[in-house]
Amino acid sequence: MTGGGWFTELEPIHAVWGGSWGRVRFRYRCMATAPLVEKGIERAIEAIKGVRSVRAKGRIRSLAVEFDTELTDVYTLSEQILALVPPEHSPLPCRPRERRRGWGTTLLSSAAVLASFKLSPAILFPLSAVTAAPVMVKAAGDLFTRGLSSHVLEATAVAISLARHDFLAANATAFLLAVGEQLEETIARRSDTLLKDLMHPTDNEIWVERDGVEVLVDSREVETGDTVIVATGKVIPVDGTVLSGVALVNEATMTGESVAVTRRRGDTALSGTLVEEGRIAIYAEQVGSRAAASRIADFVEQALTAKSDTQLQTARLADGLVPMVVGLSGATWLLARDWERVAAVLQADYSCALKLATPVAFKAAMYRAGGSGMLVKGADALERLAAADTFVFDKTGTLSSGLLEVTDSITFDASYTAEDLINLAASVEEHYFHPMAIAVVRASERLAHPQHFNHQEVEFIVAHGVASDIDGKRIVVGSRHFLKDHEGIDTTPHEALFEDLMRQGKTLLYIGFGGQLLGVIALQDTLRENSAATIATLRQLGVQEVIMLTGDHRERAQATATTLGLDDFRAELLPEEKAEVLNELAAQGKKIAFVGDGINDAPALSGAHVGLAMHHGAEFARLAADITLLEDDIERVADAKRLALATERLIHSNFHLTVGLNSTILLAAAAGLLSPVTTSVLHNGSTILTLLRALAGPARSSRTGATVKTPHKVERA
Repeated sequence: MTGGGWFTELEPIHAVWGGSWGRVRFRYRCMATAPLVEKGIERAIEAIKGVRSVRAKGRIRSLAVEFDTELTDVYTLSEQILALVPPEHSPLPCRPRERRRGWGTTLLSSAAVLASFKLSPAILFPLSAVTAAPVMVKAAGDLFTRGLSSHVLEATAVAISLARHDFLAANATAFLLAVGEQLEETIARRSDTLLKDLMHPTDNEIWVERDGVEVLVDSREVETGDTVIVATGKVIPVDGTVLSGVALVNEATMTGESVAVTRRRGDTALSGTLVEEGRIAIYAEQVGSRAAASRIADFVEQALTAKSDTQLQTARLADGLVPMVVGLSGATWLLARDWERVAAVLQADYSCALKLATPVAFKAAMYRAGGSGMLVKGADALERLAAADTFVFDKTGTLSSGLLEVTDSITFDASYTAEDLINLAASVEEHYFHPMAIAVVRASERLAHPQHFNHQEVEFIVAHGVASDIDGKRIVVGSRHFLKDHEGIDTTPHEALFEDLMRQGKTLLYIGFGGQLLGVIALQDTLRENSAATIATLRQLGVQEVIMLTGDHRERAQATATTLGLDDFRAELLPEEKAEVLNELAAQGKKIAFVGDGINDAPALSGAHVGLAMHHGAEFARLAADITLLEDDIERVADAKRLALATERLIHSNFHLTVGLNSTILLAAAAGLLSPVTTSVLHNGSTILTLLRALAGPARSSRTGATVKTPHKVERA
């Protein structure tokens, strides 16, 4: 079979069946520009309905798939695999990986070093030639494919030592090169391992409530809208909202917070986090590959392969410095006529440290970002964030919480207090899963005297509100249209008050009791408590301008901008106008970081120099963004900027350290102050030092400052 997506050809070559399961082996071919990341292929195919397990072997283009015969068959499976689309973010070409050398070469060269003190030259020459062979082979490969490289310089130094019958220098150099290469590979792999630690696999089977019964289903069968049950000791498999129950959840894997948090009705549940105690039912919003833990795995694959501009520039610089070392070695021979000095000069170069330190530093920083509640989709995202000088914020859900809070409770009956009104509404609203209902229930829980009123069965009227009976009287909670037109309750005596509250940007919830208007509850999307502090921190980090974009009325936007101390704001914007504002700012030469959360923010997120999406943002926004916050805390925006700047400083520092140390070693070798062996020790030692420094990453910056929650306002008319 042929296709035009990720795979161009897919041929089943062997299949077996065992009752309810089957296993098929495919031979495949992928597009020339498509990624061949084995784990990525496996995860993509595992998401197909009916697939139990997948094993991909890129080297031999083999794909083994085990599947449930009751859910799919070989033909259907083949069609679905051919229809897969490769992930846009993966830059890996369709080729097998390079094999890494083991420690065998290192052990052989170490034995040769010891033999240099005891064996005769007649035996040492062939032994040293065998020891130097791996160095020569790698150099020959580089010479014919890439031209002059650090490996060519090293091989030339070893060859000079062999020609001079300085077997100790030749063998010691080969040994130090092997040890250095092994340590460099180990450090580079360690940075990959750090990022892979961000992946959090979940159980293959999940408890789901269907038709009032809890059933154990395959994780691939869970769909958006399912009620997922998670108990003590289990990892939460989906992103969603807690419907019922209370649990102590350890979210350290996703947010970096070491202290477990309580999660109850209305709270967010993150995939990849562990329920330490309790039991909760979760409304599944993001499942499978769309859940946070799976998205992290995808972004990790990208992070392990993507190259930033800085990395590419340092690699080009390292390659460009090789001819300079060759020139210095030639000048040394012309001036001193000393082959030992020439060999010493050829031992030191800039290539390894410059090429490896930058990606290791980026990966270490991205790992720390993931552990601190920030998902960075590539080294270039950190690089662009460090360069950003203008931050543009969307208002709703970004500078504001996006969650409604009760601000006013006003009664029109002296028999009931403002607290009574909230408690009455909460008693019937607690059964309704809606942002306004959740806000009223939370307001009741925070009252000095929360009270639950017994009521009859609650009636839900779609897009209008809820109704029930308390003490034989009908209670209705909902919109003015619901009370006035459907329940016949007169609201006109208080129209002026309602209009005033709405001019303040508040949403109103009307409560009717016994056929009369009992009162009104006002709710408002409030500013985040740490929005002002975050903006102040950004200014301290060198951000020149902070701007807010919103669709709100100009008066409310003006008040928000004044409260937060913003440089500018644009109000009453349509979605497409936000992107136009960014284009206007970019035309002025500003490097813009845009922070948003809604579907309408996706164009702006994509068009900005760097885009950051809030945790509760729409899926389109999270996909369009370069950096996604894993927890609902705007302070993470400042943390991301701080980390980007610290990483940039570390990379520049490592660059200057590498150039300084290796230049000193080169000049000392050219002056005859260092032997080839000493030069090799110093060069490899300085490279390992630089890589270890890069792996350690930028230091964590502690965040200070406390916030105080302001209780909602309760008043009585």
